[in-house]
Amino acid sequence: MTMTPVMPTYARFPVAFERGEGIWIYDTEGRRYLDALTGIAVTGLGHSHPAVTKAICDQAGTLIHTSNLYEIPHQQELGHKLCTEAGMDAIYFCNSGAESNEAQIKLARKWGNDRGISNPSIIVMEQSFHGRTLATLSATGNRAIHAGFEPLVSGFVRVPFDDLEAVRKVAEHNSSVVAVMVEPVQGEGGVHVPQKGYLRGLREICDANGWLLMLDEVQTGNGRTGSYFAFQQEEIVPDVLSTAKGLGNGVPIGACLARGEAAKVLGPGTHGSTYGGNPLASAAALAVFDTIKAEKLAENAAVQGEFIRNAMREKLAHLPQLVEVRGKGLMIGIVFNETITELGKLALDNQLLININGGGKVIRLLPPLIISAEEAQELVDRLSDLVTQLFASKQN
Repeated sequence: MTMTPVMPTYARFPVAFERGEGIWIYDTEGRRYLDALTGIAVTGLGHSHPAVTKAICDQAGTLIHTSNLYEIPHQQELGHKLCTEAGMDAIYFCNSGAESNEAQIKLARKWGNDRGISNPSIIVMEQSFHGRTLATLSATGNRAIHAGFEPLVSGFVRVPFDDLEAVRKVAEHNSSVVAVMVEPVQGEGGVHVPQKGYLRGLREICDANGWLLMLDEVQTGNGRTGSYFAFQQEEIVPDVLSTAKGLGNGVPIGACLARGEAAKVLGPGTHGSTYGGNPLASAAALAVFDTIKAEKLAENAAVQGEFIRNAMREKLAHLPQLVEVRGKGLMIGIVFNETITELGKLALDNQLLININGGGKVIRLLPPLIISAEEAQELVDRLSDLVTQLFASKQN
C-alpha cells in the first residue's frame, strides 16, 4: 500500500488523472475514460473548455486575489448576472456549496432573531445533503454522516421529503420556525425527484406563515436539470438560494442569493469570506455562466437527459432488479432493488466514471452539459452492458 500524508477521509479508487478534454479524462497511464460524474456535478462544461481556460489564464496573468475589503469588478458583474437570472436582489460569494448553505442558515437565524424569535428553527428534509460543516451536517438528513460528530447543531426540524402535509403539521405546532430549506432534487440521497407542484406548495406554506423559502441548488443549479436553476421549472422564486459546484467548472466558488427583506439581513461584519468571489474565481464563473447561456447548455441537458433516461429504461427493461430510472436533465438516478456497489469499480475498470449512492442501490449519472447525442448513446451502451454483466455474474 502506498504511504500517503493525506487523511483517509475518502475511500479512493486506485487511479489518478492528469488531463481531460471535453467529456473525456485521461489517467497517468494514458487510458481514456468517459466522465459521467464530472467531479460530482462540477465540470459541466467538460474538461479544458477553451472559454474557461482563457478566463483563468488571462486573470492569473493580471490579478488572482484581493480582499473583499475592496471592490472586485468581475464579482460585481457575475453577481449582477446571477441575480438577474434568479430574480434575486443581492448575492454573497464564498468558496463551496457547504459555505453557501452555511450562509443560508445564518441568514435564516438572524432573520428570526431580528423578529424576536429567540430560538429560530429551520425545516429540513429526510435524505437531504447540505454539506459537512457542523451546521450543514446537522441540517443533512443522513444519520450515517452525523455519527461521531455529536452534539449536532440544534434548530432543525426534520420532515419527509416531498410531503407537504408534514410541513403543514409543523406549522400548526411550532412557532419557532422561520424557514424551509430544501433541494429541488435530492442528489446525494439518491436523485429523488419530488412530485410536480412540491416547490410551489412549499412556497405557499412559507408565504402563509411568514417563513423564508430557501433552496439548495448547489448541485441542481447552473444548467444541470434542464434550466439554469431547477426552481425555474415550477415558475416560483425562493427567498434565498445557494449554488456552487458547476458555477466555476472546477474553480472553487459558491454563492448565496437573496431577495426582498431577506436580502437586507446580512450587513457589514455579520458574515464574510477571505477568498469568496475573488478575481480568479469570478472570472472563471463569468466564463461558465456566459457559455451556458450562449451555447444553450441547459436546453441540451434537458434533451440529452431525457434521451439517456428513456434509453436506459429500454436497455435494462429485461432486468427484474430494475426499479426505476428517474431524474431531471443530466441529473439521473438508476434505481435497483438490491445493492450494486461493485459496479463503481467495474465501471472504472472499463473506463467509465459513475457514482453509486442511495444506500448502494442507485447509479448516479452527472455527465457534462456539453455531451452530444453520440456521446450520450455511447454512455448508455457502455453502462447498460456493464449493469447486465454485473447481474449475470451475481446469478452464477
